[in-house]
Amino acid sequence: MAKPQINPSILSADFARLADETAKVANADWLHVDVMDNHFVPNLTLGLPVVESILKASDTPVDAHLMIADPDRWAPAYAEAGAGSVTFHVEAAAAPVRLARSIRAAGARASMALKPATPIEPYEDLLPELDMILVMTVEPGFGGQKFLDIMLPKIRRTRELIGKHGLDMWLQVDGGVSAETIERCAEAGADVFVAGSAVYDGRDPGAAVDKLRALAAQSLSAAPWACAH
Repeated sequence: MAKPQINPSILSADFARLADETAKVANADWLHVDVMDNHFVPNLTLGLPVVESILKASDTPVDAHLMIADPDRWAPAYAEAGAGSVTFHVEAAAAPVRLARSIRAAGARASMALKPATPIEPYEDLLPELDMILVMTVEPGFGGQKFLDIMLPKIRRTRELIGKHGLDMWLQVDGGVSAETIERCAEAGADVFVAGSAVYDGRDPGAAVDKLRALAAQSLSAAPWACAH
């Protein structure tokens, strides 16, 4: 059976105390780091130097989500720096297969993200080149947005394509994931969950991670796709 992974997004953390904030979620599977460049998305967050500092400050592997223009140029450097997973947006990539291979060659898991309006079907042939697909469940660029329920069918279709090709591949969701939405995401086909405000807005981020993992595990235990997986 598939096991859920919870990736707290430090976009919702206190940037002035990142070392302490990452320590609060030491029970997480990954630290999700949103890199935004104010070009691909209308927001500016952090870049490679901060990611390198996080890697030094935490033993939890880093899941770098690059919401940037020209990922073909910049993404491999995040893998070379030590990020365990590097996600690029297919909408911004000039040569996604070559980029995925470069990320893998640098020692990281290669992941491709899709905006809400981007269908998965045109990229079916690319799936074997990837270790994870990220289905955005909000428009990328800002934290704290409301979950888009209309993305659930897309999550299902993505999981079906993964199963069709017999791939050992993760399916991540990012945007509005909370105790109220994570079970629906898991039932639809997700097994990796990014959560920002649902983790960091409370008094005990570590307890929030455990709660989300338990809810996802309960849903996965009853999901036909997960039992077959």
